[in-house]
Amino acid sequence: MPYPENRDFQELLDDLAFALANKQPFAVYRKPNETRVKAVFQDNNAFNLALDFDERGFVFAPFDWQDNAVLIQADKVVTSSFEAASRLVREVDELSETGKQPFLELVQKGVTQIKQGDLKKVVLSRKIDLEFHQSPLEVFHRLLENYAKAFCYLFHHPKVGIWCGATPETLVHIAKGELKTMSLAATLPYLEGAQPQWGSKEIEEQEMVSGYILEQLSEIANGLEMKAVKSSKAGNLWHLKSEISGKLQSSTSIKDVVKALHPTPAVCGIPAKEAKEFIQRHEGYPRTFYTGFLGELNLEETFSASLFVNLRCMEIEAGKASVFVGGGITSASDTEKEWTETQNKSKTLLNILQFVSH
Repeated sequence: MPYPENRDFQELLDDLAFALANKQPFAVYRKPNETRVKAVFQDNNAFNLALDFDERGFVFAPFDWQDNAVLIQADKVVTSSFEAASRLVREVDELSETGKQPFLELVQKGVTQIKQGDLKKVVLSRKIDLEFHQSPLEVFHRLLENYAKAFCYLFHHPKVGIWCGATPETLVHIAKGELKTMSLAATLPYLEGAQPQWGSKEIEEQEMVSGYILEQLSEIANGLEMKAVKSSKAGNLWHLKSEISGKLQSSTSIKDVVKALHPTPAVCGIPAKEAKEFIQRHEGYPRTFYTGFLGELNLEETFSASLFVNLRCMEIEAGKASVFVGGGITSASDTEKEWTETQNKSKTLLNILQFVSH
């Protein structure tokens, strides 16, 4: 097990630039509310998969996860301290209305299907493509500066591509036989000095998600506890959040836990199988790694994981950045409000891209 090397942050950025230029796989990230940035480097560009989840490194899994989670082997681990300066990005002046009508129609299809009784909730999304020519490292640096409470990351593998994001949602933390997860649902814009005013649609959505997660974990964990629902700020948005914890049964593997939780109702829907089928039939584009999961696997100790849901993320290709946004649809959804919610969510990354590009 290689001992983590410590670097100055600029030295770490130089290491990452070298790895990018030489097509070397890596993942660099900072956990929520921490100042330590960690990078996992793989010595070769082999395409490895996490099959049993007893592997060691950084895992990057797609929404449609079927033993195809990419693994960056931890051949070298580097850490660095990062203290955010106070420079925050400015909000995007004007958001594009491109793609509005198809998204409204998609949401209406979802509402209709729910009212017919097949679904209780379905999460529907869209992709925003933008011209982009800057360094992914600059984007990652600005994510660190602006989103201290999120899991900020940059992932690179020459056979997969480049992804980065600032996600507010934990999939699961596993250590010493215990698990911690969260139920995250509902969205309202953050307004300076004002507390969020949650309506019945948001409260019902949160209760639905919490109930589903508790049910999924009930067969593999004991002593499950859920804390009271709180309003949680993520960037320029509010969400409703409940923290859930429990003790794993002795026969439960990390993979068992991930199977029980992914895809969460926050990214797919309820029931999961029917929601996933609806998404893949009607959404109109392949999500690939958007709404998948990512994070540490057995990195600091055996039988441990620190995994996050891949939200508020984007894929960076030559000359282009693709930003992904979505929202939970229930029988009470209003199509215009759902569009506005995705517009608000898009600002998390569009603000950063605007700043980096100017």
